[in-house]
Amino acid sequence: MAVIVKYVVVRDGDEKMTFATKKEADAHDKMLDIAENLYQFLKTENMDLSEEQIDDLSLCLAKNKTVLLQLLKGGKYPQPAKTGDTKKVETAPTVKKTGKKETKKSNESVKTDEDTGGKKKTTKTGKQKKSA
Repeated sequence: MAVIVKYVVVRDGDEKMTFATKKEADAHDKMLDIAENLYQFLKTENMDLSEEQIDDLSLCLAKNKTVLLQLLKGGKYPQPAKTGDTKKVETAPTVKKTGKKETKKSNESVKTDEDTGGKKKTTKTGKQKKSA
């Protein structure tokens, strides 16, 4: 006799899906939680949508949360792979904010504080050095 372990996602007494691993079942359950929250949000927005349309839209947004989050952060929509290609969809690179101000380095020396006698200069590396 073989023992088969199945993970079943149950919502409101209905079996939604069955999975072979707990990780997959938890991910699907989380997606359904997100969809439910989006459904409540969309329902309160006084849009001219039927209940079925709101349900479909909330599920679509929840399933595509990674792309949606990227778009909400101001990113670009990733280009879908060409038909027949097995490559993954490329996403825009993420930018980490370090709290430091980014400065561009220039190839030219720029004099600063010319009104005070030119005591500071910017070198080719972009660093300031004092001159006598």
